[in-house]
Amino acid sequence: MKLAIIGVTGMVGQEMIKVLEEFNFPLDELIPVASEKSKGTIINYLEKEFVVVTLEEVLSKRPDIALFSAGGSISLEWAPKFAEIGCRVIDNSSAFRMDEDKKLIIPEINGDLLTQEDFIIANPNCSTIQMLIALAPLHELYTIKRVVVSTYQSISGTGIKAIQQMENERNERKGEVVYPYPIDQNVLPHCDSFLENGYTKEEMKLINETHKILDPSIRVTATAVRVPVQGGHSESINVSFEKDFDLVEIRKVLYHTSGVEVKDNPETNIYPMPLYARGKNEVFVGRLRRDESQENSLNMWVVADNLRKGAALNTVQIMLKLIEKGIVVANESINKQVHRHVRGEQRLTQLRRHQAKR
Repeated sequence: MKLAIIGVTGMVGQEMIKVLEEFNFPLDELIPVASEKSKGTIINYLEKEFVVVTLEEVLSKRPDIALFSAGGSISLEWAPKFAEIGCRVIDNSSAFRMDEDKKLIIPEINGDLLTQEDFIIANPNCSTIQMLIALAPLHELYTIKRVVVSTYQSISGTGIKAIQQMENERNERKGEVVYPYPIDQNVLPHCDSFLENGYTKEEMKLINETHKILDPSIRVTATAVRVPVQGGHSESINVSFEKDFDLVEIRKVLYHTSGVEVKDNPETNIYPMPLYARGKNEVFVGRLRRDESQENSLNMWVVADNLRKGAALNTVQIMLKLIEKGIVVANESINKQVHRHVRGEQRLTQLRRHQAKR
């Protein structure tokens, strides 16, 4: 199987390489793709070297799957060209997320919707992914009516220039700025650009993508905030259900949910933090408690590495789902690795259920 990674030298592209190496994913060929200035750069993958090429060169190599992380304009122009030659595209930008003809996929929630007809598949916004991983199993049980979410988003969500801005500010150096105000020792209630309704694009992504992935009847309101943290997004979520709930059952359900790790013991100061989420694949959930001001309502705190589950990992998991379902034909060693991963996830779920019964 030939895999192309478009935007391979960027932060998400580099994280994709790390995730694939951790899976020990045996590719027939890796095709690293970046801009003209990165052409010829060497990318190391599983002790092999691969040379970066440009988009103009990659189509002739006819990749089977292309993972895009190079911005919306690149995706809009090039993803259809890849699809035309039979290549499956998994896109990390917002270009296709709200396209009615393109599926927006979180594998743990709606991965089974993928079919042979899907050639361009959208990866959701990082903040949406971690929120819905935590909310989806609760929606099945209690039916969510309304969600109020405030995000505390890492500067890595903006990119390497944002990290450089904060480092320059901390070291009292001059340099390029990407935010309208200092980010060090500050908090900006401003993620992405503002829209006519007063919300930012980031806030509307949380609303619109929740409707597309989970349920269009859920009322969602969001405030997205940028904080001086280098890696990991945090979310304060207040969720109202149609049905009453039991907190013990909530914890059990989340404990059994694939991709979730419950960190919730206030007596010993156990709760999710971006400090401990960095480099981890799980979505961490804690501070679970009733909202005593509102009927059938729950407060929760959700943290995840935005470059991992929020981008690179979710993209790779979509690719694994395509292979698992036979939508993409792979060699025997890749199929074995994919099925080994699936069995591992199943065993982990069974173990958690067994421990919960004890």
